[in-house]
Amino acid sequence: MKNLKIMGESVDEYIHEQIKLSALDSQVGGSHYKDCKIQPVQYIEANDLKFLEGCVVKRVTRHDKPTGKGRQDIEKAIHELQLLLELRYPEVKV
Repeated sequence: MKNLKIMGESVDEYIHEQIKLSALDSQVGGSHYKDCKIQPVQYIEANDLKFLEGCVVKRVTRHDKPTGKGRQDIEKAIHELQLLLELRYPEVKV
């Protein structure tokens, strides 16, 4: 067990490095948020946005990045905005 390695490092070294890093310093599946001047999660949390608003911020932020999904991200953001309208601002039938 002493020689157990994770990503080429000893387990102790790996754990030490992970503890030192802020979660904002790493990203799983790309760097489209990590490379932003202000990460979407920081903006979302600082402004107390709810789930749908947060989803829209994330999709609009990443749509044109290499790991984004282009048109699909925009269509999903539009759908989330439509959900927001329907759920929070229902039309009153007169």
